[in-house]
Amino acid sequence: MTRTTRSRWRLGAAVVGLAFAFTAAGAVLGGAEQMPATPAAAGAVVLGADPGQGVRALQTRLKARPGDAGAWAALGAAYVEEARAGGDPSRYPQAAEAFARSLRLRPDGNADALAGRAALAAARHDFPAALRDAERALAVNPYSEHGLAVRIDALVELGRYPAALDAALRADARRPGIPVFTRLAYVRELLGETEEARRVLELARNSASTRADVAYTATALGRLAWSQGDYDEALRQCGQALKAEPDQLEARECRARALTGKGQLAAAVAEFEEIVGRSPLPGRLVALGELYEASGSPGPARRQYEVLDTWAGLARAGGVNPDLDTALAAADHGDRAEALRAARAEWQRRRTVHTEDALAWALHRAGRSAEALPHARAATATGYPDASFLYHRGMIERAAGERAAARTSLSRALALNPAFSPLGAREARRALDGLEAT
Repeated sequence: MTRTTRSRWRLGAAVVGLAFAFTAAGAVLGGAEQMPATPAAAGAVVLGADPGQGVRALQTRLKARPGDAGAWAALGAAYVEEARAGGDPSRYPQAAEAFARSLRLRPDGNADALAGRAALAAARHDFPAALRDAERALAVNPYSEHGLAVRIDALVELGRYPAALDAALRADARRPGIPVFTRLAYVRELLGETEEARRVLELARNSASTRADVAYTATALGRLAWSQGDYDEALRQCGQALKAEPDQLEARECRARALTGKGQLAAAVAEFEEIVGRSPLPGRLVALGELYEASGSPGPARRQYEVLDTWAGLARAGGVNPDLDTALAAADHGDRAEALRAARAEWQRRRTVHTEDALAWALHRAGRSAEALPHARAATATGYPDASFLYHRGMIERAAGERAAARTSLSRALALNPAFSPLGAREARRALDGLEAT
């Protein structure tokens, strides 16, 4: 295991972000685009409830009315949300069966089930399938909020950023609202348009009409502030989110990362310990492990990294492709050969800034920095403001003998987000000091 590392906000993002953002409130299928045959109660039993309660209520309903296609679609979506909330992908096969049952009962015109199946495919990192089902849902109902949202997600995760921007703008014209606004902001951020992303998120927050929407948009603003090194603003935004929803884990994670940025490691560790205890997703496990290392506790850190292997096994059993997560974690904390295998496999499937970065770092950690450099440059080519990408690029440039370029990249990383990782930022400063000394 190495101490040259940094935490990744988006580690496991497709499992966390896509499923959480399926609607701003994390709610399941239902609403204005619902088919008339689907009773409002099928969605209402889940909206505003915790995922477990929603699942139980829908199961009870389906015992009495097993032919209710809308309730089966809602149950599938509730399973996806339950898996997201608990970091447990074992619910995904049940979700797949619920959507299949809904589609058998109503094979035509079932936009809810198609959009739900698209969200499930996205949560499993099968983005081509997510895109296909989202487009099928939109062919049935062009105004399906869920179909529009997952279509944007799939295009983003396939690295088709211009198409994703076009999809987000079209969705905004059809169904303006929190789910579309937040996606539009993220696409703008990926394209390096940070101020425009912030403006869109602020508009989204100002239009929020529920506590869940307030919490979701404030958390998104907090994440953006953290990525720009504004830890006080991140704490303010995430504090607003937690006032709206005191137990929202995404807002608490945002707060913990901001506390780390301000050097309050003990408070950040305590926050992450509780978060990981409830939702042991890869990014959270890595973040806690790195905080333990930075605090001088290598034993507890190792235990966090070891849990990642367990998570990967559970993910595969649930039909999730965990290669991006495996590559990112293993490159710094495990088997570097496995990291390179996983990164290559994921890069072959989709070309995004994140897969370019993961492959670059895995190649570098395997001692192949010259081969890594084009991928590191591709990861930063869109202007996406991610300090860890710049850190990786700088370390790779240094290893490849491009010292002036390395100084520039490492300086930019630390200027952008000086505490992007408790360990990676320290390594960046050491490398920069060495470059400047010579």
